Amino acid sequence: MKRIALVLALVGSIFVPTANPQSHPAATAATYLGFDRNNYPGDQNLKVLRQTFSYTGFWLNLPPSAKINTWSGKRRMLQSAGFGFLVLFNGRLFNELKSVSYASKLGKSDAQAAVAAARKEGFPQRTIIFLDQEQGGRMLPEQRAYIYAWVDGVTAGGFLAGIYCSGISAQKEGGEDIVTADDIRQNAGARKIVYWITNDACPPSPGCVFPKRAPSPADSGIHLADVWQFAQSPKRPAVAASCPGYNPDGNCYPPEISVAQHLHIDVNTATTADPSHGRSR
Repeated sequence: MKRIALVLALVGSIFVPTANPQSHPAATAATYLGFDRNNYPGDQNLKVLRQTFSYTGFWLNLPPSAKINTWSGKRRMLQSAGFGFLVLFNGRLFNELKSVSYASKLGKSDAQAAVAAARKEGFPQRTIIFLDQEQGGRMLPEQRAYIYAWVDGVTAGGFLAGIYCSGISAQKEGGEDIVTADDIRQNAGARKIVYWITNDACPPSPGCVFPKRAPSPADSGIHLADVWQFAQSPKRPAVAASCPGYNPDGNCYPPEISVAQHLHIDVNTATTADPSHGRSR
């Protein structure tokens, strides 16, 4: 779905995350697999996908590099097929933010767009909307201004705010030893943010696999993770070269669907079958 690109960090402090078992007392609670991808998988594939996955990503605006949003209008169909949701809004890249003041205004207007889109699609109030933060490493002032203005705007609109971001130390890809999720949390103040982290490095990722007992988000090494994306398509050689289960073309494909369809996916785990709480209540 998304490639986490590194932003060069400007400050040199080091933070090494450690898992905190006490923050996940229900370590043996049920876990659920889900998938996400930029393009809608097609109505004809929903029944087969539902045999493996409890929930799916759902884009409210254009996914990265897309020209159209093929998820638009599909919420009812997906819910009828039995899926829960990971509701996503594609955020801005650093080069779009210009300045702190402009980034704040952009975050506010994008939050309003996210709320309007969620309502149009029929998602109930207090659905968690995840901001897709594509760039990783330490967030620069403009990025922080944008993220927190967006979080505040979504919350003010009656929804809950989450963020999709890297849970891997930027050091693995040539940056400093900073984990994006921890950096965002440490600077969030009293804001309540739900974290969907990506860490496709093996270990801790099991690779492109679909176990009946899915790993816990806490197994990602980020104690604050509510959702863990542990496999991406295509495989990222810099961090996932040793990961098993991927097709020779480098992609992760779901069970029981022909590779000829090229229906590559990213794979996630959560402790609920509806991580965004987006099903009609």
